[in-house]
Amino acid sequence: MADPILSIRDLKVEVDIGGRSLSVLDGVSLDLYAGRTLGVVGESGCGKSMTALATMGLLPERFAVTGGEILFDGEDLTRLAAPRLRQLRGNAISMIFQEPMTSLNPVMTVGRQIAEVVELHQGRSRAEAREIALEMLRAVHIPGPEQRLDAYPHELSGGMRQRVMIAIALACRPRVIIADEPTTALDVTVQAQIFRLLRELQMDTGTAILLITHDLGAVADMADEVAVLYAGKCVERGPVDAILGAPSHPYTRGLMSCTPRLRLGAAALEPDPHGLGEIPGMVPPLGRFPRACRFGPRCGLADARCHAEAPPLVPTGPAHTALCWHVTPHSAEARP
Repeated sequence: MADPILSIRDLKVEVDIGGRSLSVLDGVSLDLYAGRTLGVVGESGCGKSMTALATMGLLPERFAVTGGEILFDGEDLTRLAAPRLRQLRGNAISMIFQEPMTSLNPVMTVGRQIAEVVELHQGRSRAEAREIALEMLRAVHIPGPEQRLDAYPHELSGGMRQRVMIAIALACRPRVIIADEPTTALDVTVQAQIFRLLRELQMDTGTAILLITHDLGAVADMADEVAVLYAGKCVERGPVDAILGAPSHPYTRGLMSCTPRLRLGAAALEPDPHGLGEIPGMVPPLGRFPRACRFGPRCGLADARCHAEAPPLVPTGPAHTALCWHVTPHSAEARP
C-alpha cells in the first residue's frame, strides 16, 4: 500500500479549565490513504470530533495540541503558520460538518456559498465560480440545480442542505475530506443516498475520507479501515472486515453488542438469542480518565493489572491492533 496521505502520530490535545490542563486526546495515531475511507467510531465524548477539529486547526478556545504531529504531504499541520493553514483548509483538506442548518450561512444563497470557496482558493472570477457552483450542485444530484443555485438554506430540505455541504467540501477537489457525523440529522433513506453519493464522488476523484460516526452500519457500508476511540485513546485499529467480523477489544465488542440485528421472516418472530447488549456505566468525563486502562471500570474482563498498569498495543492480525491486556494474537476471539 502507498504511503498515507494524512498521518496522525501520537496526537495529544489538552484543554485549560480553571488553570488545570486536562487531557482530551492522548496519543491518537491514525493513517488515511488516497481513495480509501477510515471510519472513526466511539461513544460521544471519546474524542472523535476533537481529532477532526485538531486536524483542521479549528480547536475551540482553551483547547490546544500539546504533542504529536499531523502530517499532510510531509507538512506538520500542527506547526503551520495561520496563512499556510488557511491555504490548505477548504482547499486540499475539507470538512463536512454535522448539522448543515447551523453550518451554512442563512443570509447567503447556497450557490454563492459554494462559489465563495472557489474564488478564495482558486482565484476564479465571480462568473467562473458561479459556473463551478452549478456544476457541483449537479454533481451532488440536487434536482433543478439552476433554480437551487439562488435558493437560501432554509428553502431546502435537510437532505439537500447536506448535499450542499458536500458540494462546498468538494468544490476545490480536495485530497482529504473529513466527514463529522454527516448524516446524523437525516432519515435512513437520505442517509443511504448521502453515503452512495460520497462513494461515487470518491471513486471519481480519489479523495480520502475520514468518516466520524457512532453508526456501525455506516462504517460497514463506507469504511475500508476502522479506528475505535475511547476516552481520548485509540483502543483498536484495523481493516473493517476484521474489526466488525472479529473485534478484539472488549469495548469494540460492547459497541457491536449494542447494535440491533436485522432479522427477517420467521426468525423475526422468535426471541433474539443474542439480545441487545449494553455497556455498563458511561464514558468518564475530562479530568477523570483512569490512569491505567481507561475502559477498565466498564470492562467485564478487567482484573487487578488492568486497574494498575496501562495496557500494551497488541497486534491481533494483519494491520490489526488492540490496546488491551487480555488480547493476544491467539486469544483475539475471547469474549467477555
